[in-house]
Amino acid sequence: MSGQKIVVLGTGGTIAGTSARAGDNIGYTAAQVGVEQLLRAVPGLAERAGGAGALVAEQVAQLDSKDMDCAVWQALALRCAHHLQDPAVRGLVITHGTDTLEETAWLLHTVLGARKPVVLTCAMRPATALAPDGPQNLLDAVATVQAPGAAGVLAVAAGEVHGARQVQKVHPYRVNAFSSGDAGPLGWVEEGQVRWAKNPPQTITGKAQAAIEKIANVSAWPAVEIVTSHAGASGRVVDALVRDGVRGIVVACTGNGTIHQALEASLLRAEAAGVKVVRSTRCPEGQVLPKEGDRWPASAGLSPVKARIALMLDLL
Repeated sequence: MSGQKIVVLGTGGTIAGTSARAGDNIGYTAAQVGVEQLLRAVPGLAERAGGAGALVAEQVAQLDSKDMDCAVWQALALRCAHHLQDPAVRGLVITHGTDTLEETAWLLHTVLGARKPVVLTCAMRPATALAPDGPQNLLDAVATVQAPGAAGVLAVAAGEVHGARQVQKVHPYRVNAFSSGDAGPLGWVEEGQVRWAKNPPQTITGKAQAAIEKIANVSAWPAVEIVTSHAGASGRVVDALVRDGVRGIVVACTGNGTIHQALEASLLRAEAAGVKVVRSTRCPEGQVLPKEGDRWPASAGLSPVKARIALMLDLL
């Protein structure tokens, strides 16, 4: 039947991690279990997806997501675009590490403009844990792909469905490590059914087609770095980045986009050298509110790591 296949793209992460000692939830090695083996180990997953043949697995990468890079993003985005064009595919599930999941989610949201659901899921405990969270997260991810109204890039973990724009890892250890801040989750997965908290998620298109074409052909991504404003900040890091050929800088500002005067002076020098500067905020909730006289644009609510991705794509 058309539109019933769910493609699972594996990239590694803790969900595919193993430990030599059962019950060790932090002393494990990520990205050890292949995605096909991972799926076979979850009771009832194939049935949830629609029966034999409904789940199709593909290993795109096998890494700890702390080491995620542009080359893997490029490969993953292109495989997503390929499968989304298949009318037999209902949606995608991506297994991913938790550390950079929010960045990958935002990149894919920006370049795919997906009208079908693309659901990233993960785990805080390795596959060998006494009570691993990965199997339930996989079941919930498949349920989200099948949910009426599901579309665009989503993240599913600990029973919550988050949007790519707001999702952020907010805790280094607990199972419910993700939050959408003051926006809240888009919904919850309850006994295999998604209950939306608000209107179903929206996709974006706009520049998506141009973006996927750009990254399909790029060989070197523009260098964009993040610097943080803090008490006693200096401009040395910015000056060094400019000497090294950086093309864009995102500032994780204090409060409502404020920057230490010494750091600001170095950013003015960087701008004069042709470097593009964007402001975000260190604050975990809310966003920078632009005001008259601002020297540099705000990130429109994007966190520093997501603002970096947006700036990289702009520079492309």
